[in-house]
Amino acid sequence: MPPGAGDKPSGEAPGSLATIGRGWLAAIFAASAVYAGAVALFSGIGVHRQWAIIAAPAYVLAAVAAAAWKRRGLDLSLLLGFAGGLVVPLTWMAIHGESQREIKVIIRSAWSLIHHGTPYHSTATLAATQNPDVFNPYLPVMALFGMARTVVGGGVLTDPRVWLGITFIAAFALALSTAGAADAWRWTALVTATPLVAFPLAVGGDDLPVLGLMCLGLALLWRPQRQPAVILAGLTLGVAAAMKATAWPVLIVAVASLAARDGRRAVARFGFTALATFAVLVGPVFAVAPSALVENTILFPLGLSHVKSGAASPLPGYLLAQTGHAGHLIAVGLLALAGLALALSLVIRPPRTCRAATWWLIIGLVLMFTLAPASRFGYYVYPAGLWVWLQVSSIGRAVAPAGGPPAPASPVPGPAEPGPPTGPAVT
Repeated sequence: MPPGAGDKPSGEAPGSLATIGRGWLAAIFAASAVYAGAVALFSGIGVHRQWAIIAAPAYVLAAVAAAAWKRRGLDLSLLLGFAGGLVVPLTWMAIHGESQREIKVIIRSAWSLIHHGTPYHSTATLAATQNPDVFNPYLPVMALFGMARTVVGGGVLTDPRVWLGITFIAAFALALSTAGAADAWRWTALVTATPLVAFPLAVGGDDLPVLGLMCLGLALLWRPQRQPAVILAGLTLGVAAAMKATAWPVLIVAVASLAARDGRRAVARFGFTALATFAVLVGPVFAVAPSALVENTILFPLGLSHVKSGAASPLPGYLLAQTGHAGHLIAVGLLALAGLALALSLVIRPPRTCRAATWWLIIGLVLMFTLAPASRFGYYVYPAGLWVWLQVSSIGRAVAPAGGPPAPASPVPGPAEPGPPTGPAVT
């Protein structure tokens, strides 16, 4: 029996956060405290250490609250973890103007979009600089998160991280609810409070709204033969794709899954909606400065511009690229081969269920981030977040009590399709 399982409140729906037991919740926050403590001790990055120094004791208190109080321990631990892991460190850093450099890039891109019609510096400006922070690797919609700071001015509520976080929380909770998960808002609070989300969001967080929209788009495709859901999925994933290129693989997976499961009409509805949304959001900026958009959002992230990206975690693709021109070509070649192999797998054995499609996406993103010439460990929040969303969306069927009412039927139709075995989230 899991620790604390005997303390599960009666009357809770299968899959609610309360059904996992207080012991498991205490263990999650205890592990979060250990992680934050390690960051505080060993990280050489100032904003990372600031987050960890605030978050570590809050996680300890959250673990104690979950273990010690039977009636109110769940909500109290969530409150402590959410406040100490995210709200307090984010507010502290926002007041003191401290963040990772991507926040400054977002603010600058919003100012440029308002004043020049494009969030990107010109190719002439880029050619004259050696500073990677002059480049903006994000697509135009990401600049919207910096609009409040540009229009209203300084303040905690105009910090882009606040709006990045709100977008993630809303999209992730809707994704859980749409996929049939019980207690979606409590689960979202837990996921957001842990270092998986709280850490990157407190110091930066540009990947998180993209992740939330990817989960929501997949959730909308969970059930077949629902035309409004397919159109809403195209709209959602089109917006995500207009934020950052890391969302593009989910469009390919969605098309392959819909083609195998629902046929050409569903693919046409989804594809037209997604492409039209992307075109409306990106097209005007592309029309103003097409070469600048390509230089910033495609060549620079791939390491093909004269200035190297600041994304420099010691992953295989980056280490290969650092050996010289030949190594860089090998890294790009391996990335292309991995993409080709995954594309062929979509053609030969396309995923017919949401679970299989999500697993394909998880594996594809892990390979992409591992082999990319410019990458960082933080990108693994995508496969890890997708895994968490998938597991929470399915947990109600796994924890249904024996002899009790039957668990909800799986929302995934048709014959079961085997996927990779489940395992711990990538961190």
